[in-house]
Amino acid sequence: MSFLQQPVSTTFQQFFDSEKSSGILLIICTLFSLVMTNSAFGSQYLNVWQLNIGGLSLAHWINDALMAIFFLLIGLELEREIYSGELSDFKNALLPIFAAFGGIVTPALIHFSLNAGTPTQAGIGIPMATDIAFALGVLAILGGRIPSSLKVFIVAFAVIDDLSAILIIAIFYTAQFSIWYLAGALSVFLLLIMMNRFFRIIALVPYLLGGALMWYLMLKSGVHATVAGVMLAFAIPYSTKNNDAESPSHRLEHILHKSVAFVILPIFALANTSVVISADWMQNLISANSMGIMAGLLIGKPLGVTLLCFIAVASGLCRLPPGLNWRHIFGAGILGGIGFTMSIFITNLAFSENITVINASKTAILLASLSAGVIGFLWLKYLSNNETAKHENPA
Repeated sequence: MSFLQQPVSTTFQQFFDSEKSSGILLIICTLFSLVMTNSAFGSQYLNVWQLNIGGLSLAHWINDALMAIFFLLIGLELEREIYSGELSDFKNALLPIFAAFGGIVTPALIHFSLNAGTPTQAGIGIPMATDIAFALGVLAILGGRIPSSLKVFIVAFAVIDDLSAILIIAIFYTAQFSIWYLAGALSVFLLLIMMNRFFRIIALVPYLLGGALMWYLMLKSGVHATVAGVMLAFAIPYSTKNNDAESPSHRLEHILHKSVAFVILPIFALANTSVVISADWMQNLISANSMGIMAGLLIGKPLGVTLLCFIAVASGLCRLPPGLNWRHIFGAGILGGIGFTMSIFITNLAFSENITVINASKTAILLASLSAGVIGFLWLKYLSNNETAKHENPA
């Protein structure tokens, strides 16, 4: 039986409930940030995020340190899915893997085709990612009108999307590279692996201290420090026993879930959606970069997800689970166009100090994500209403 055919587990339901609530809070924080930035208090609001603390701005601490904790949670969730969750059986995981691959490559190709050879080519990674919290927030509004297997499918390919985005950050958005600091970070990582595999240390504190050191070394190496969060996740001991409360990985994931969903991501939204809406904002939206972002998220995502899934099913590698049809898969692809958190994060890395391009990119991300959320909601709502009507009136 495919994982998409199985009943939704308690763990997944808790994850879904937490993420949907976080999505609603993110919307509130985003609206607040946009209003404050473009109000009479805009300059004071923007200055808050530039406060110097320990040699780094407050925004820098949020994007490099707090977001490393977010990536740690993503890594822990991915570890659980690989070892004992929806991605534990490779054959069963093939469909969301194909979906994620299509949802990464197609938006990237669209952006690249419009920006190749220009300074904004670095934005190729922006339309690749899917924001799990916002996507599940839309699904939460739809409630029980959509199959539970669709929720699992969306979470599965979104998690793979996030992993891919992390790899892209590590490989393509590295500045001032230092081999010695990177070697130090990798040495700490290997030490943590040995503590887990050979010495069987299950206390969390040594891993967290080692993770903090690895984060510092990664920051100094030039590779984005948030990658250390994912590396730490896979070094922490994990138990394959169902709901093993004694597993260090399980305990840390439980500790982090609420703080990430209701503290870290909202703070990230407040600090990174402070977009100044200038008089020429509409003109900026027709730039090659903005068009690449919006077309990538709104067209590339559903097209890539549906096309690659169709190829996988037509070739016999996997099949659509009962309860889902191609319109569901296309609707999942539309919701995949909600980039937000990861897209904004990559924007900050891609264009660094170019505030004008960053603002234009964030505006494109917000509009595309809002459009994807609304269109995806309407598409799946119409689909569920249509299927309900057919069920009630089979003639």
